[in-house]
Amino acid sequence: MIIYNGKGVYGAVAIGRISVYKRQAAAVTRIEITDKGSELKRVEDAKAKAIEQLQAIYDKALKDVGEDNAAIFEVHIMMLDDEDYNDSIRNIIETESVNAEYAVSVTAGNFAEMFAAMDDSYFQARAADIKDISNRLIACLSDGGAGQDTSDEKAIICADDLAPSETVSLDKEKVLAFVTAFGSSNSHTAILARNMNIPAIIGVGEEFLKNINDGDLAIVDGFTGEVFVDPDPETLAKLTAKQEEDIAKKKLLQELKGKENVTVDGKKIKIYANIGSVDNIGSVIANDAGGVGLFRSEFLYLENDDYPTEEQQFEAYKKVLESLPGKQVIIRTLDIGADKQVGYFNLDKEENPAMGIRAIRICLTRQDIFKTQLRALYRASVYGNLGIMFPMITSVSEVKKIMEICDSVRADLKVSDIPFSENVEHGIMIETPAAAVISDLLAPMVDFFSVGTNDLTQYTLACDRQNPKIEPFVDIRHEAILRLIKMSADNAHAHGAWIGICGELAADTSLTETFLRMGIDELSVSPSFVLKVRDQVRKTDLSK
Repeated sequence: MIIYNGKGVYGAVAIGRISVYKRQAAAVTRIEITDKGSELKRVEDAKAKAIEQLQAIYDKALKDVGEDNAAIFEVHIMMLDDEDYNDSIRNIIETESVNAEYAVSVTAGNFAEMFAAMDDSYFQARAADIKDISNRLIACLSDGGAGQDTSDEKAIICADDLAPSETVSLDKEKVLAFVTAFGSSNSHTAILARNMNIPAIIGVGEEFLKNINDGDLAIVDGFTGEVFVDPDPETLAKLTAKQEEDIAKKKLLQELKGKENVTVDGKKIKIYANIGSVDNIGSVIANDAGGVGLFRSEFLYLENDDYPTEEQQFEAYKKVLESLPGKQVIIRTLDIGADKQVGYFNLDKEENPAMGIRAIRICLTRQDIFKTQLRALYRASVYGNLGIMFPMITSVSEVKKIMEICDSVRADLKVSDIPFSENVEHGIMIETPAAAVISDLLAPMVDFFSVGTNDLTQYTLACDRQNPKIEPFVDIRHEAILRLIKMSADNAHAHGAWIGICGELAADTSLTETFLRMGIDELSVSPSFVLKVRDQVRKTDLSK
C-alpha cells in the first residue's frame, strides 16, 4: 500500500479502480503555408465550432453546478472573441506564413506567460483559462473536439491537472473521484468539483502519476486528502465503513435537502454552518446549510509564518463568497489569543490569556493588522453576501471605535476607486456577560448579534475552558446563560437587529425549541449538524 497526501476539496470517500486521464490532443507542428487567407478562414471556422462546444458545456454546467459556477464558460467564450488574442493569431499567420495550429499554440504560450507573470492573482489564474480555450481551438482545427479517453466503467480519474471544461465534460455517472498531481484549491476546477459533489483531491505530486496504472485499486478520502493505492485489507475495511457512514448521512440529506427550516406552526429560522477554513466550503454545500454563520478567519494567521497579506486574505474571502452564491457568509475578524497563540504576534505572556489581550483587543491596539483584514473583507464583499462579525465585545466604546475604523477603511477604498459592497452587515458576538447586559445599548449600533455560547459559558460561570479539572462545574444549560441569551434576543429585536447563536449550544437539539421560543433567528452549527437541527425545527410546534 502506498499513501499519497494532497488537499481535499470535497469531503467524501470513493473506492474503485484508477483511470489515468488521457487527452485526445493533436500534436502541434510548424508548417509553412502559402494560402494565408485559407488559414485565417480555418481559424474562424474552428472558433465558431469551439464557441458552439463551450455553449453546450455552459448549458451542462448550468444544470450541474448552477449559474454562478457555470459563468466561467461564458468567460471562455468571451476570451475566444478577445481582440488582442485574435490579432496575435492573425499576425503570426500573416507575418510568418505558418499554419493556424502553430499560430494558436504560440499565442497561447505568450498570453499564458504574460498572465502568469502578473501580480494580481485573478489575472494569474487566467493563464490556465488561456491554455484551456487554446487547446480547444487547436482540437477544432484538427477536426476533433477537446475530448478525452474514458472507460465505460466508473473510475477514479487521475490526471496531472484538469481544466474546467474537462471537469464538467466528464460524465458524472462514470466518475468516482478526481485526483490531480497539481492544481490549486481555489481554481475553477476545484470549485466545480465541490459543487458537483464529487470527491476530489488536488496537489498529490508528480510522483503519484509515475507510480499508478490503469486498473489499480485505490481509495480516495476527500475528508483527509489521502489517496491509498493498493490498500491493505485493514485500510479497505476501515474506509469502506467510513464510506457507508457517509452514504447514510447523504441519504438523510436527500430527504431533507431543499426543505424549509420551519416549525409545525410556521415559524422560520435560518440554519447556517460554522467553518474553520476555505476547505470546508464543500461541506456547507453538501449539508444544505443556508449560509455561513461563523467563518473563523484566524486560520489564515495560524497557518502562516508571518502576517497574511491583504491579497492572501482577499483571495480566501473571495473564494468563500463566490463559491456560495446568494448565501450569507459571516466572517469573524481575527480571534487570536487565549487558546490560539501565534508566535509572530509576539504577545506578552499572560497569567490569564482568556481575559487578556485577545480578539478585538488585539485589533484595537494594533490597528494596522485590523485595517489590513478589513480592506481584504470589503474588497471581497462584491463577490457575495458578506457579513462581518467582531468578537469579544464588552463595551459601547469598543463598538464605536470599530465602526469608526470601518468607516475609515471604506473611505480609503472609495478614494482609491476600489469597489466594495454597500450592503455588508456588521455584527458583534455576545460572548461576555457585559455584552449581554448592555445589549440594549449595543443593538442600535449593529445589524446583528451572534451568541458565542462557549465563551459566554466560560465567563458567566468563571470556568476556564482549558482546564479539564473544572469540567464537573460546567453546566452549559445553566439558567444564567439562558437568561443572558434571552435578554440579548429581546434587546436585538427591540432595536431592529437580528440574533443568532454560533456556539456549541446551537447544535444541542434538546434546546432547539427553547431557542425558538426566545426568538432566536439563526442557528449556526458544524456542517454535519445542519440536517439534524433542521429535522428538530420541523418537528417543533410553538403553538402548544
